Amino acid sequence: MAAVTGRRRRLLSGALALAALGLGGCIGGGLGGVDGPLAQAPPQPANDGRTIGRGSVKVAMILPLTGQGAVPGTSLRNAAELAIAEFQNPDLTILVKDDRGSPDGARQAAEEALAEGAELFIGPLFAGSVQAAGQVAKQAGKPVIAFSTDSTVASRGVYLLSFLAQEEVDRIIGYASAQGRRSFAALVPDNTYGNVVEASFREAAAKRGARVVAMERYSPGQAAGAVQRIAPLVTGPGAQADALFIPDTAEGLGDVAQALQQAGFDPQRVKPLGTGVWNDPRAFRHASLQGGWFAAPDSGGFNAFANRYRAKFNADPTRIATLSYDAVSLAAALVRTQGSQRFTDAVLTNPAGFAGADGVFRFRPDGTNDRALAVLELRNGAAAPVSPAPKTLAPSGT
Repeated sequence: MAAVTGRRRRLLSGALALAALGLGGCIGGGLGGVDGPLAQAPPQPANDGRTIGRGSVKVAMILPLTGQGAVPGTSLRNAAELAIAEFQNPDLTILVKDDRGSPDGARQAAEEALAEGAELFIGPLFAGSVQAAGQVAKQAGKPVIAFSTDSTVASRGVYLLSFLAQEEVDRIIGYASAQGRRSFAALVPDNTYGNVVEASFREAAAKRGARVVAMERYSPGQAAGAVQRIAPLVTGPGAQADALFIPDTAEGLGDVAQALQQAGFDPQRVKPLGTGVWNDPRAFRHASLQGGWFAAPDSGGFNAFANRYRAKFNADPTRIATLSYDAVSLAAALVRTQGSQRFTDAVLTNPAGFAGADGVFRFRPDGTNDRALAVLELRNGAAAPVSPAPKTLAPSGT
């Protein structure tokens, strides 16, 4: 944890504790339910569908509640309600706005929230909507904590709390290098996500002095040709790579894994590597990926959150619902501890970071984030941790 001193240390420690999922028992009635007599439970938030909470500080939440993205949008909204219910007397009112999954809707929602006194914007979800709402917020000097995974929409004042591919790539390549893997090959899907991870992969390998011996791109569902081209470098006695990076989703991995198996790929000799998109039970079963490593947030925090979410809403949350929970918890903690400086860039980008449901995170000045990620290994159709997520973040720039 980066060093802070005096009163600033005490204030940041308060924010960290209040935002940390694991310390919820210190914030009143307990996170999983009511501890003790019913009278000790936190008051229920006001909820008319358009607002959550009764506090004096107004925060906008802009999400796709209808149209494209309504399913994850609703889960994110519910997670905000859960965060307010579990935080002891939060001085927040969440202004819930539907952006209808479009940039125009996000712009209109941001203008409405600004007119209603919003000091901070949480959301939107999609990159185009983040850009539109961010323009409105920046003109008014208000910060945004958004959920897009497209780092190109991040900037100072528009902070992404999402799971970013760049961080996952750096973690898995760093771990593989530390385990002695020095020559990498890669099979990368020919799509937007593939473009991002390829650039990050090359950068991460170069940073550690590793070789990239081959790189093949493939269209989704058409991996056979790319596998045939790369096979001489990753199979048999002439293999030049000791690790094979395959940053594809569970849907895409089926085609890749089958082609690798047909090509005679041995995951015990050449280590398969992936990103957080592997964190799906459908990806765990492929024989040609067993023993592979991937980087992702520690699952313990999400599992605990999901249990409480189900108890409250009688439904399963989407995987990204914790992002909204953490954003609202952080806003409530900063209101309590940081006074008039609560949402300034200096507070939001403090290098000490914050603890949330998915572990420790911090916002970078450029709007992207750093996260403490675990490394998991595929074993017998399941994922088991082999390197836990750090409890603190390394100093910025390392």
